[in-house]
Amino acid sequence: MTDASAPQRLAGTTDGGPVGPVMVIGGAEDKLGERVILSRFVQLAGGEQAHIAVISTASSLGNAATDLYRHIFGRIGVGSVIGLRPETREEANDPDTVAALTGVTGIFMTGGNQLRLSSIIGGTRLGAAILDAHGRGVVVAGTSAGASAVATHMMAFGSSGATPKHRMAQVAVGLGLLVNVVVDQHFEQRTRLGRLLAVVAQSPSLIGLGLDEDTAAIIDANDILEVIGRGSVTIVDGSDVITDAFQATGHKPMMVSNARLHSLPSGFRFDLRARRVLPLDVSPNARIAQIAQGRIAKMVRQAAAEGRNDRAIERRRLRHEDRKASE
Repeated sequence: MTDASAPQRLAGTTDGGPVGPVMVIGGAEDKLGERVILSRFVQLAGGEQAHIAVISTASSLGNAATDLYRHIFGRIGVGSVIGLRPETREEANDPDTVAALTGVTGIFMTGGNQLRLSSIIGGTRLGAAILDAHGRGVVVAGTSAGASAVATHMMAFGSSGATPKHRMAQVAVGLGLLVNVVVDQHFEQRTRLGRLLAVVAQSPSLIGLGLDEDTAAIIDANDILEVIGRGSVTIVDGSDVITDAFQATGHKPMMVSNARLHSLPSGFRFDLRARRVLPLDVSPNARIAQIAQGRIAKMVRQAAAEGRNDRAIERRRLRHEDRKASE
């Protein structure tokens, strides 16, 4: 008999060993600049030796979505990228489609329509092959719609707004890589806090992850979530929530009280099992990396401003020289 109060496995491990990391991306990730998120995915997939499968079923752009990511991963240094785009469940059950995942070290699911992705791939041989690859250590990533689809509970569609309301969101079954988690994307940009609060209030066992654009959450085999990218990851924990969700009538505002809300920018980590923020890494190496990243970011801003506001740059240079002279 299990203890109902004990933390349940989310990504966890399988009998065959640790599962691969899962990367969920809020959409609109940087594809032309430093490519922090996509470069991290490539690193997790094996770097230049990576063998990546891009699944573009969710996209309405056809093979153009596959070609885009093949080009981007190629620019990062990956020489082996294949595309899969089943458009029917029959195609997703085709043995040749499934066999294409043999030997891959990374699986990347594009954006588009998450219902298209889940309804075509969920419960098929390809869906099972993705889970099997994940179970043998392959990194699986999804951006935008691809991010929503990786969990057992998928935000299918809903309304925008900061206030939770009854019937605000529709939840469907996703591909099942993350258990007891629901993912929403384009979070801050499309004001989706209300619908994530509503879903978690209705199902308090779930952890809600709201991903800003150009921001990713990486969940490892121990269910430790790491944030990278430009924005933040909003985490909604409904363990102690109080709500009137069970008295739903129409589309009225929902009472949600005592939900825990975490907003974590890049560099922070969260234990999904214990449902708590972990201490920030303050080791010397981490501090050196933060300082270097800050200096690079400052140089990027200065380079971008050059030619547009040369006087401001010159004034900053003179102030810096004055401070050094007075020391």
